[in-house]
Amino acid sequence: MHILIIEDEKKTAAYLQKGLTEQGFTVDVSNDGAEGLLLASTVDYDLIILDVMMPLRDGWSVLQELRQSGKLTPVLFLTARDSVDDRVKGLELGADDYLVKPFAFVELLARIRSILRRGPVRQTEQLGVADLMLDPFRHKAFRNNQRLDLSPKEFALLSLFLQRPGEVLSRTLIAEQVWDVHFDSDTNIVDVAVRRLRQKIDDPFPQKLLHTVRGVGYVLEER
Repeated sequence: MHILIIEDEKKTAAYLQKGLTEQGFTVDVSNDGAEGLLLASTVDYDLIILDVMMPLRDGWSVLQELRQSGKLTPVLFLTARDSVDDRVKGLELGADDYLVKPFAFVELLARIRSILRRGPVRQTEQLGVADLMLDPFRHKAFRNNQRLDLSPKEFALLSLFLQRPGEVLSRTLIAEQVWDVHFDSDTNIVDVAVRRLRQKIDDPFPQKLLHTVRGVGYVLEER
């Protein structure tokens, strides 16, 4: 396994490199954000350990540029910035984990192994059909570049449709996936939710994407 450490504190970087090498990892080190971004963009690492406050480029912008370029290498933030806002920001930018300094090496190692066990496949940054886009990490949805104001259930429903575009989804499947309940045919909870979602994602736009399949369910697709 090949790990990149982007860390400007040289003693910390050397300590991490030594410890991880002893655990059998191949470890590269960069001491500034610009060089780290170059390495992360050009080499296929299994994991990146990323500090936040660094010379030339901070960790936020390094991760943001990696994700915008389509690079999905798992990232673990290792930083002294310990506020809740910082942790939320790191995770929303696309980090896989966030650990605050000072840290115990055994905990860092456990978190690295946990990330690596998940495998190389990540959810894509955005889901979309036609001009309808959903960003699951930032919890935002857009149609024709206009921000959509969706409730949590509407967001979950749209996310389900966008994960399975072109597939007819039955009311039973939708109820189980979005509400985590067994569908009761005497209720119209799914139909009501779909109607409200349709009012937001389709009614204001000339091209309709969410279609009813009579007697079966609903499908999201471009026709």
